Formats: sequence, structure tokens, C-alpha cells
Amino acid sequence: MIVTSHGRPGYLKRALASGVRGFLPKTTSAATLAQVVRIVHSGGRHVDPELAAEAIAAGDSPLTPREADVLEAAVGGAPVEDIARRVDLSPGTVRNYLSSAVTKIGAANRHEAAATARRMGWI
Repeated sequence: MIVTSHGRPGYLKRALASGVRGFLPKTTSAATLAQVVRIVHSGGRHVDPELAAEAIAAGDSPLTPREADVLEAAVGGAPVEDIARRVDLSPGTVRNYLSSAVTKIGAANRHEAAATARRMGWI
């Protein structure tokens, strides 16, 4: 069971895929938390309805795992050469992955793409 302040669609999907049976925001009341603990303990599942609706509306991440890695390394505005060293790729390959990620997300640039991917929980 996860109680988190990171109630983003991508995080929820990854948690469920890894076998989590309960997923709630930290703002959940104590009474609801106790009820959900009992549900999960008895073999049930519970996902906060708002988070579930957001995850369904958001869809799956359009990024490949490698694009996500490169985009995550770009958070904070790191130069391409630094990103390349961190992810063990050539600068040209990093530029290709960043360009692909920006296009898939529909962002104006890599900084906007990284911010969107982070907000959606894709990185």
C-alpha cells in the first residue's frame, strides 16, 4: 500500500503494475486510511477515485524507457554533453532522444517536455 504526496498518473500506473494493492494521497483522512488498510489487508484493492480518474484520462506515457531516462537527466537544464555522460550515450544520440520526446509530448522544447513528463509522473 502506498500513501503519497506524488499522486501523479504515471506513478499510480507503475505502482499498480508492481503489485501495489492500495494507493492514496497523503491528504486522505485517518478514517479513510484505516478503512483502506482493512480492505487491503483482507485481500481487496483500493485506489483513490480522483487519482484513478486522472490516470485514465492521462493515458499511458508516450515515451520509450530510454527517452524517459534521457529526459529525466535533462531536468534542471543540463547541457547535452552532461546528459550524454550521465546516460552513457553520444551527444548526437541524446539530441535525437530529446527531439523525439519533445515531439511525442507536444512541447516547445526539452525543458517544457521534462516539466510535463514530471507532472504526469512519466519520469
